Amino acid sequence: MVELENISDEENLKQKADGESLGLYDLMYDMNEHDQSRLKILIEYHMHFTDSSRARHILENWDNFLPKFIKVMPVDFRRALLEMREPVKDDQELIAGTVAGE
Repeated sequence: MVELENISDEENLKQKADGESLGLYDLMYDMNEHDQSRLKILIEYHMHFTDSSRARHILENWDNFLPKFIKVMPVDFRRALLEMREPVKDDQELIAGTVAGE
């Protein structure tokens, strides 16, 4: 039902394929990639809004704590995310599927 994964090391994922820098939207809403950046941003926000000493400690010791985080990804959710990435090959197939009630 779910897969457990280590948080990916993505030192080289700070740019899109076309060389443009990744924006906050790219980092936060692509649940298949950018796990490390998204996690760090979430902990930074938590620290900012709660003044959490635990969050501060994690961020100050990021390299030691990162391997302790585990990503839990539902298998069906991952499949749906990957399908949403695939471009529609033929608009007629989309229209035919809609008319047929698929």
